[in-house]
Amino acid sequence: MESIASALLSLAHRLFQPGFCPGDWVWATSMAGALIALSPVAGAMLVALVRKFTGNRYSGPALIAIAGISLVFVLLLPLLLATGVSSVYRDVFAGGTGGLTTGEAGSLAREYCFVGVQSEYLGGGQNIYETLFYPSDSVLAYGYYLGGLVGLPILALLAIMLLGRVALRRGPKWPGRLMWGSFVAFALMSVGVEANTAVHLWLGFLPVTVLGVIPVALVGPPSWSVIQNSDRPPEPKPRPEPPRQPQPSQQPPPYVPPPPSEVPPPPPQKQYPPTSVAPSPEAAGALAAVPGPMPGTTDAGSGRFKRIRRLGHGGFGTVWEAQDTQLGRTVALKIAHAPDRDTEERMQREARALAMLNHPNCVRVYDLVEEPDGLALVMEYLHGQSLAEAVDTGGALDDVSAGRLWATLASALSAAHDKGVLHRDMKPSNVIVDPEGLPHLIDFGIARSKGDSKLTATGMMIGTPDYTAPETAAGSPASPASDAWQLAATVSYALSGYPPRGTRETPMAALMAAARAEPPSQLPRQSVHARLLIASLDPQPRNRPTLNAVRREVEGWLARVGKSPDGPVTRVVPKVQ
Repeated sequence: MESIASALLSLAHRLFQPGFCPGDWVWATSMAGALIALSPVAGAMLVALVRKFTGNRYSGPALIAIAGISLVFVLLLPLLLATGVSSVYRDVFAGGTGGLTTGEAGSLAREYCFVGVQSEYLGGGQNIYETLFYPSDSVLAYGYYLGGLVGLPILALLAIMLLGRVALRRGPKWPGRLMWGSFVAFALMSVGVEANTAVHLWLGFLPVTVLGVIPVALVGPPSWSVIQNSDRPPEPKPRPEPPRQPQPSQQPPPYVPPPPSEVPPPPPQKQYPPTSVAPSPEAAGALAAVPGPMPGTTDAGSGRFKRIRRLGHGGFGTVWEAQDTQLGRTVALKIAHAPDRDTEERMQREARALAMLNHPNCVRVYDLVEEPDGLALVMEYLHGQSLAEAVDTGGALDDVSAGRLWATLASALSAAHDKGVLHRDMKPSNVIVDPEGLPHLIDFGIARSKGDSKLTATGMMIGTPDYTAPETAAGSPASPASDAWQLAATVSYALSGYPPRGTRETPMAALMAAARAEPPSQLPRQSVHARLLIASLDPQPRNRPTLNAVRREVEGWLARVGKSPDGPVTRVVPKVQ
């Protein structure tokens, strides 16, 4: 290894050898340190290249590759080269050539300023361990060595950690420990290097590692499509079925009808909840004799669920705050406008979608019942106000609150996607902020499970134009990426008070802007989330970060600023009585 180190020193001497204080070979030592620093920079670039193809799949070959690159490029090569350089200088000081040419070894005998003879300065002193633990009587000299042998490696460690974070962008940062852990081992194992040589090696090593962030950043992170594929769990392999044993042919016993007394009774008629039973003629006559409206013709409701007030009204149905008279709890009752077959199937699809979810920030469904005026979905009633109202009355959210909102709803939507359910109408009015300031995702009214047919009436627009992803506005089927786009648009609204594409005079104009994939014009540029919002609002679904990637990114930022992702997103509002 000494021959390689001597070649490295010769190259450094040819590249940079100013003939002034502290000496040409002292300057060449710093240049050698810069050349050694290219090794961990190259290692970080290789790690970034590995992730370009593997994404965040930190297991098996990918993890072995990252560990091997860290050991070779951050520990072994720098350690061997640094100790080799020190050995060359010690050999020259002892009277040899150390692998250098005779002329190069002879030029080490020159004297410069405070250094004196270069061969003695670089190869005839104490090593790092002796200098730090057996210092001389000079306090000034010990402070110099403390800064050069401890301070410079610490700064270089920070640069190596930065290299690791850049190489591991768009993913968990924990594999970076392999890189900076290898560097710490290199710094500790190099205590046998001559102290003056080590100081000048570190002086050249530090700036190159700092500047090495640039080429590592130019390699770029893996694409979001690669990350999405790496986050997808592997499909289980089907188990081979055991070979079937041939069964002896047997004739089934002849059918013997049961005796007449044992014939099973016919099945009972289909029973419905009390709210779906039409009044008998006697009851109808009694009700007709009593002044007042008939059941099903009044907004007050009847039967089990007593309607209190109307919460919302849209193209699909009306949502009521109602009282469950049997269980004594307040519920949200969603009743369809036109109880035809398609509407019933849509309501049943919504009920199945919500019943499959089990997330604290998704509204819960209790039942699907018949009301006198149609099929009704019984849901959890959430006290609070919509995110649209909260922003409209209280102003835009700050970065911490918006980060909590994004991470929480990304987790909720991701849980829905894991069950094969798409929301398809993510917008500020479909987010309820409870009195504790926590957000909840509601209204899966146009949610669709994978495999369900599209039961959308002709001419009915899916979603809200201002918050519709470009591909769905253009007629492509919805996907998890379109839900992620709509969530990013909702967060952008929470930060700025405007939809990302701005507002249009008519819904059709907004829909046309979405179909043309017009770039966002109302993004919160001053927010720390602006970069992630731009990526999440990319017109191409394959370029957008996945919801899991967004959640990790936002939660990582919240952790770095000392905030919990579970806190409130708005101020606590008084509970509605």
